Amino acid sequence: MNEAEILNAQKNKKSGARSVRTKKNSHPLLNLFVTISSLAFVLYCLSSIVLTQAEIAEKKQELAVLEDKAQRLEAENDEYQSILSEEDEREFMERYAIEVLGYAYPNERRFYDTTGN
Repeated sequence: MNEAEILNAQKNKKSGARSVRTKKNSHPLLNLFVTISSLAFVLYCLSSIVLTQAEIAEKKQELAVLEDKAQRLEAENDEYQSILSEEDEREFMERYAIEVLGYAYPNERRFYDTTGN
């Protein structure tokens, strides 16, 4: 050791600093294992992100369908509310029974065309 190295060693001793040791090269199989595991972890993270994005897109489509259905049901509900708020509820019920349910009055005769034209 030369004089400068001795002085540095004494300074380090006094200041409490430790000398830095260099690591020896690790085993090559360990380096390969660490590299492969890191790569596998990165690939797992990327595939997880891609799958999550696909799931989000699918859920957004489902949400759009459900919002459309809710809007249609609200419109139908508004229509029913307007029908119920009318004063001519009896007339509506009579028309519905005749046109939709196929009801008829007891003394009424109905004729249906069964020729298919």
